[in-house]
Amino acid sequence: MSKPATIRDVAAAAGISIAVVSRVLNDGSGPVAPATRQRVMKAIEELSYRPRTAARELKSGPTTTLGLLLADVTNPFFARLADSIVREARSRGVHVILMTTQEDARLEEDALDTLAARRVGGVIATPTSTNAESWLRLIDLGTNIVFVDRYVEGVSRADLVSIDNDRSAREATEHLLDLGHTRIGFISGPLSTTTGRARTEGHLATLAERGVATDPQLLRNIPFRGDQGADATGSLLNLPTPPTAIIVANTAQVAASVRRIRQSSVRVPEDLSLIVFDDNPWTELFTPSLTIMRQPTTLMAAHSVDLALQRIGDDSERRTIVIEAEFVVRSSTRTAG
Repeated sequence: MSKPATIRDVAAAAGISIAVVSRVLNDGSGPVAPATRQRVMKAIEELSYRPRTAARELKSGPTTTLGLLLADVTNPFFARLADSIVREARSRGVHVILMTTQEDARLEEDALDTLAARRVGGVIATPTSTNAESWLRLIDLGTNIVFVDRYVEGVSRADLVSIDNDRSAREATEHLLDLGHTRIGFISGPLSTTTGRARTEGHLATLAERGVATDPQLLRNIPFRGDQGADATGSLLNLPTPPTAIIVANTAQVAASVRRIRQSSVRVPEDLSLIVFDDNPWTELFTPSLTIMRQPTTLMAAHSVDLALQRIGDDSERRTIVIEAEFVVRSSTRTAG
């Protein structure tokens, strides 16, 4: 059974852009030449295209529902992000349908089908690294897509809101190098994700620029879900020559990593300097208070909702908003030696 025709198929058959097809579907949203309109209507008829989702919503009024698709609501960063997005959307009279994928590509695909059927006007998401075709189908239906924190390769028409992951990893690494640390453990997300890659590459590039040799034994790229932060941290501490500093750049694994350090005989910062990518209140209450990379979830949420509620059917390239994270130096880092 063939898949239903999409707005992209109509545009290709008529030899025009998706934006022009959208203007035809939403009469009054922009000028269309009579001959062009006729080509579009002919393509719609021949392909049995059935316009729906956000295109209809635009015709009848402003978007009133957004989908929020998060990878893992047990991740403190994503939980805070969800809270901020729901608050931001409600302040604009917009409802939010929250779904989670548990970092599972199959669950994500099912969720996308559900959101398409619910005809949401836009979707804000922290995607898995796959399902590019499913994301493109949703965009073809006229749904605004805004990726937050990470994105999917090949989905160029989805907007992106993120911190500068490369710069953040560089800043944390530079801080430790300036303190004289050269054996730095680095725990980040999977290299299959854009976040995990960017942070790891930023860390390695900074070491190279400062003339510090890379030791693969000091790198840990681990899943966001589960409790592998404890194992990763333990394996670093048990190396024959352990690191004198660790950066936990996998936000979901911060608590597990810190717990493993507390269970050891290692003292922070006397024996080990520690930096974590997290903004949980407990990081300041911890003894010693932790040096952190703070991700501005409230600002990220505001930009995400802004983008999701903007234009529908526009086939322009991705709009990217990069927000600087705040590096907060506290008591968990000190001079090496």
